[in-house]
Amino acid sequence: MGMAFFSRFTFTALLCLLTLQLQSCLISSVVLVLKHHHNQKGHYGRPMIQTNQSSCSLFTGSWVRDESYPLYQYSCPIIDPEFNCQMYGRPDTDYLKYRWQPSNCQIPRFNGGEFVMRMRGKSVMFVGDSLGRNQWESLICMISAGLPPSSPTQILRGDPLSIFKFLEYGVTVSFYRAPYLVDIDSVEGKRVLKLDEIRGNANAWSGVDVLSFNTGHWWTHKGSLQGYLSIFKSRNTVILLCYVLFRWDFMEAGGSLYQDMDRSVAMERGLRTWAKWVDTNIDNRRTRVFFQGFSPTHYNPSEWNAGAITTTKSCYGETSPMMASSGYPGIYPDQMKVLQTVLGSMNKPPFLLDITWLSAMRKDAHPSIYSGDLSNEQRANPDHSADCSHWCLPGLPDTWNQLFYTALFFI
Repeated sequence: MGMAFFSRFTFTALLCLLTLQLQSCLISSVVLVLKHHHNQKGHYGRPMIQTNQSSCSLFTGSWVRDESYPLYQYSCPIIDPEFNCQMYGRPDTDYLKYRWQPSNCQIPRFNGGEFVMRMRGKSVMFVGDSLGRNQWESLICMISAGLPPSSPTQILRGDPLSIFKFLEYGVTVSFYRAPYLVDIDSVEGKRVLKLDEIRGNANAWSGVDVLSFNTGHWWTHKGSLQGYLSIFKSRNTVILLCYVLFRWDFMEAGGSLYQDMDRSVAMERGLRTWAKWVDTNIDNRRTRVFFQGFSPTHYNPSEWNAGAITTTKSCYGETSPMMASSGYPGIYPDQMKVLQTVLGSMNKPPFLLDITWLSAMRKDAHPSIYSGDLSNEQRANPDHSADCSHWCLPGLPDTWNQLFYTALFFI
């Protein structure tokens, strides 16, 4: 991408800090055969085959306390204010001390130095919504923590594309904002979400070595939140309201315009357009493709307080994970059902990072009111202002990236 590409979006990036916005069941319960290895810390060895040759269910397990966590500090400069819970007053730290433990194997501790050595001269791109940005910032902090402070880096922030470079290794880690994955175009002064078109966005990610996609949350937004209304509180307390690139007025499918349609139907159609692009354009010998499972929200305390009468409507005040259970806490997301259906029909299915269930247990890991995007008045009213969609950094997205690291290099 040349600098001309960035200049088109610089003005939007300066004005707005954008906020929020399985292959088949066989893939969602993928089992991994992994090599045995121990390092000096024992349980941080590479994924292992046990002596009975049983396999590792990477996404089934429990959260265990680990005093060696977090893997980096909140001073990591790339963390956006909306994710930086410790900087903005979160008083507890227990949520930082949990490590994901699969049921029957060990996974490697993330090593930033090893990551850039293995990826030397290559590129990684996260494509999707602000949960993808959450994970992108996490990965940069995790890599940086494993390198000398003197290792040179470069960042180019834009919208929809932001790029971080580890110059010594020629490694590029990017985020491309495309919350629906498919294109949005202007037609006769109206913004049209084109469920059958993806060429515009796909130009940005063509040629990338490792791609990680996500979508889901924005498909359910309606009314004033349809597409995007961004509220940005800057450091000098100026508040800007801006309609930006992803606001839409109509959907287009099969050459016809619709003011609206069933959102699950729309999401499936958009995902099938993306799937067709992957099947047609991806060379699996050159490019690794991942799809991030749906990231759950925690706005309904009845999901984790079974039988209890609750009056709150947010994750505010939660300080510990849910205990592991045999079933999904609450209602399994419709977005995951759609995703499973589409991935199951693909000729070149991506690796599904099925983080939905393990993330659903982390009601404690959201920014809640401890976000740099909130005013004091908003913080005083958690039921209306708490962010229970995104995740604190350091925090849960670090586990997503540990699993991404495991799947990328050790499977």
